[in-house]
Amino acid sequence: MYNFLIVGSGLFGSVFAYEANKIGKTCLVVEKRNHIGGNIYTENVEGINVHKYGAHIFHTNNKEIWQYMNQFAEFNGYINSPIAKYKDEVFNLPFNMNTFNQLWGVRTPEEAKAKIYSEIQSVNIGKPKNLEEQAIKSVGTTVYQKLVKGYTEKQWGMKATELPDFIIKRIPVRFTYNNNYFNDIYQGVPKGGYTQIIEKMLRGSDVILNCDYFANREKLDKIAEKTIFTGPIDRYYDYCFGELQYRSLRFETEVLDTNNYQGNAVVNYTEYEVPYTRIIEHKHFEFGNQAKTVISKEFSDTWNRNKEPYYPINNEKNNKLYEKYKELANKDYKVVFGGRLGEYKYYDMNIVVEEALKCARKLLY
Repeated sequence: MYNFLIVGSGLFGSVFAYEANKIGKTCLVVEKRNHIGGNIYTENVEGINVHKYGAHIFHTNNKEIWQYMNQFAEFNGYINSPIAKYKDEVFNLPFNMNTFNQLWGVRTPEEAKAKIYSEIQSVNIGKPKNLEEQAIKSVGTTVYQKLVKGYTEKQWGMKATELPDFIIKRIPVRFTYNNNYFNDIYQGVPKGGYTQIIEKMLRGSDVILNCDYFANREKLDKIAEKTIFTGPIDRYYDYCFGELQYRSLRFETEVLDTNNYQGNAVVNYTEYEVPYTRIIEHKHFEFGNQAKTVISKEFSDTWNRNKEPYYPINNEKNNKLYEKYKELANKDYKVVFGGRLGEYKYYDMNIVVEEALKCARKLLY
């Protein structure tokens, strides 16, 4: 008999397991995949730590969380500075003075603000009725057409005029020459990849891979006092209120016989005609100098129950549906839901760690 059954070996479940083991609690971790780590799993290919499920850069302003993660690995101080390609043009991200200089040749914040303001005024949009109108009202027509429209339509699988305006209410615009995508004080990627962190967190727990919780539910539920569930909350309750919606991703990864393919870890492709949203060159996360390189083309994809759910679609309809499941969960003493699928909310890694620690302190102390 275990104190805790933990469904999913991603960051939330692994942090909880580590905290439980510290005070002598027993944990059984079951994972449907053939490896631990969930979506932060990294796999060594040609001496390069490949982020198998998309780019993961750890960033936080919370010193406690930063120190907590650094007990498991040394982080390298990597700063996320993606670039965007639109046809034959290259731009810095996030939208900043480098971007505006590349677009219009402006050199000062006043010139950039005046250019954006003039474009916004020329279209005379009142209350935005969709994402396109909201984006133009925020950044003008040039930035929207070259850097927002195509990328967003690929990401959501819909035309920008068909998407609700709230999706893009706040577009980050900086009037400084700073290509740092995040504003957080602490940033980096662990030297040696993320998998080692999860391995250390799970020491002391029993772990079963290739184990589908739902195929073994009757047996598993009997061998633990409480369940920490990090999978989809609607599936746990057999979709009794209906199915929550997600966007999925797929990746095409290849090894190339060159030591430097694109000169940057992340390059976004913002024109609609290019089918993928970005290319990740993994070696640049750790400043690698290997003879070969590994790249992953990332495609936004429609989701169904046979695909991995990546991004919750937090519109009004889905949020109302989630509240029904949450109400059911609040009455269920046997299970606690955590992570982006359990709480139907997109979380950065630092927030996942914070929430897992809150959960552990609540249940363990």
